Amino acid sequence: MKVSVIIVSYNICKVLRQSLTAVQRSVQNLDAEIILVDNNSDDHTAEIISKEFPEVKITTATGSLSHSVNQGVSLAKGEYLLFLSPDAITKKETIRKSVEFMDSHVSAGGMSVRMLDVDGNYMQASKKTLPRRWVTLFKITGLLKQFSKSRLTEHYIARHDDEFDTTETDVLHDRFMMVRKSVMDIVGLLDERFDRYGANIDLSYRIRLAGFRNYYFPKTYIINLQYNRSGKFSWNNLKSFYGAMFIFAVKYIFRLPALYEKPAQELYPAYELKG
Repeated sequence: MKVSVIIVSYNICKVLRQSLTAVQRSVQNLDAEIILVDNNSDDHTAEIISKEFPEVKITTATGSLSHSVNQGVSLAKGEYLLFLSPDAITKKETIRKSVEFMDSHVSAGGMSVRMLDVDGNYMQASKKTLPRRWVTLFKITGLLKQFSKSRLTEHYIARHDDEFDTTETDVLHDRFMMVRKSVMDIVGLLDERFDRYGANIDLSYRIRLAGFRNYYFPKTYIINLQYNRSGKFSWNNLKSFYGAMFIFAVKYIFRLPALYEKPAQELYPAYELKG
């Protein structure tokens, strides 16, 4: 199988239906599977999706976002793993072009694509390096040497005039993140100590440590339906942000043992699938 699309959803069924419709169209000429991990929704997501999208493989989970993603990975059979946000709309050619890019770039461990908002405007967050506070952390701890100094000395969001430039990137964006399965077998699953923030940074870092490259690929795009969310500066988000920095620093400076070192089959022995 060429690609496994993994989507984690929580109480977002209406938007999820639009996303799945677009994904099915985007993979119709590919050897692909779609795996939905419903994170304990109370809006009847699993029941509704199983009826409307019988081809989608559905399982349920509780716990952190990273845990749910890892559960999806343990079920995936594709050469490539596409971690897709449930509020992202893929173009018809988006997944095919992404697969073709990965096929032609054997050094690529992972890639992300250009993002547009609902009005068609380029989202500068498409092309990330690291937030400034993380850059400071990397400088203080000496972890900076693992990343491009030229990218880290600039603002963490790339300039608008770089929108259409295919480039290496330090951090894969978590709304559309395609990773080579063979690379993930080497670097491991998402570290479940990261909850809302930091898991994609940690995974991107491990991909680079393993000698592979991460890319920003702008020749196709997704539409982000819910970009302007409230709660960006809520206590929970701030706690997750700074907590992720602490976990990351302790993990790589003091070599804290990683959860992802356990085999996937040990963490996720068996789950009932629908579809």
